[in-house]
Amino acid sequence: MRQPTTAPEFDPKLVARYDVAGPRYTSYPTAPQFHAGFDEAALRRAVDASNAGAAPLSLYVHVPFCFSPCFYCGCHRVITRDARKATEYLDYLEKELALLGPLFARGRPVHQLHLGGGTPSFLDIDHMQRLFAMLARHFDMDRAAGREWGIEIDPRGIDAAYMSELGRLGFNRLSVGIQDFDAAVQEAVNRVQSVEQTRDVLRAARGHGFTSASVDLIYGLPHQHAAGFARTLDQVIALGPDRVAIYGYAHLPHLFKAQQQIDEAHLPDAASRLALLGLAWEKLTTAGYVYVGMDHFARASDELVQAQQAGTLQRNFQGYSTHGDCDIVGLGVSAIGRIANTYNQNARDLVGYYAALDAGRLPVMKGMELSTDDIVRRELIGELMCHGTLDTRRFGARHDLVFADHFADDMERLAWLVDDGLVELRGAAINVTPRGRPLLRNIAMCFDAYLRKSTGAPRYSRTI
Repeated sequence: MRQPTTAPEFDPKLVARYDVAGPRYTSYPTAPQFHAGFDEAALRRAVDASNAGAAPLSLYVHVPFCFSPCFYCGCHRVITRDARKATEYLDYLEKELALLGPLFARGRPVHQLHLGGGTPSFLDIDHMQRLFAMLARHFDMDRAAGREWGIEIDPRGIDAAYMSELGRLGFNRLSVGIQDFDAAVQEAVNRVQSVEQTRDVLRAARGHGFTSASVDLIYGLPHQHAAGFARTLDQVIALGPDRVAIYGYAHLPHLFKAQQQIDEAHLPDAASRLALLGLAWEKLTTAGYVYVGMDHFARASDELVQAQQAGTLQRNFQGYSTHGDCDIVGLGVSAIGRIANTYNQNARDLVGYYAALDAGRLPVMKGMELSTDDIVRRELIGELMCHGTLDTRRFGARHDLVFADHFADDMERLAWLVDDGLVELRGAAINVTPRGRPLLRNIAMCFDAYLRKSTGAPRYSRTI
């Protein structure tokens, strides 16, 4: 068993010094390294290799539709109030399943299911029932108690009857976007959502078989200030979610058109933004939430915390996970999969997604096959981000390499972080210190072989 991860220390001055652009490492290599040379034939070969390993499966289904735009959003979504769009989309998703599902060997249980978006609750009950029937025709949907079937919900317009049906279908995990309850902030980002609406959905979920609920907050939004965000944090804590994720807003209006609706003059400056993050750390930890890593907090009894203590926590496209051993099958427009030692992504717009399926082709747009070095570095980065420690001697033996030689350049970069007290080297171990835990992305970046090759403008959000 790995050493328990140490409790973090939030040092605002130190954190501010490391506020640079960097990956979130839900994958390594990261999505900018995917390329169009990875095609349908490559994906089919990856599935063959996956069948040989016979790992359990995780399904990610992307539902791109939203009833209205949230101006901060950078997700792949389609704004519409036309329910017929959902029917058409499921028609094409069924075509994708008919092509992809038979490639996977039967008997591989689906331990994890996640519906993301967009707004998955755009699908009404009839559409949701149809989706489940489609999935069950092509995959072995494991309904055992250990499953993790999650869905992202917009609580506006959702009632107890809808939550009851989701529970009956087998969902047991819920993610609710909040961002901020402050009225001025909600108006500025076009997402007006009351505490009462959020509370009603969480209560309904707990009454209909959901065993875990998480909520998302964002700091750095227009009109946010300490007093208002403190009030939001108190309201969130009173709701009692099992997990809380708090993300920094990345203002990239040149990439995301909806963000052009946000007046930059109303965004908090760097110092205020950092203070908001510090406030969240203080209130959440005081309320008993444990910092898991990378913006994520959870109750001490939560599976993520228990997995971290047991040394089994992993990380994938859904973030921190207790099912990191699964191969991930991405379904729907823009969905990303991780099959064997490859990544693949579907066409990122409906036109391209529909056109590929109309032509009888899998809609894979790009991806990559990992090299031996990629696989080694993926494991190393995962160990540091999930557990904050690495035994270099054992790691080298496991991969038949001399750690000091293979990672000589990386350790030179890490030396700067050692000097700042983010990391300590003790014998053969690399240990993330309490001061370094809020800066896991920066530590992982030392071992990213692609970052030092990159040129041009940064393609990642800032680490703070």
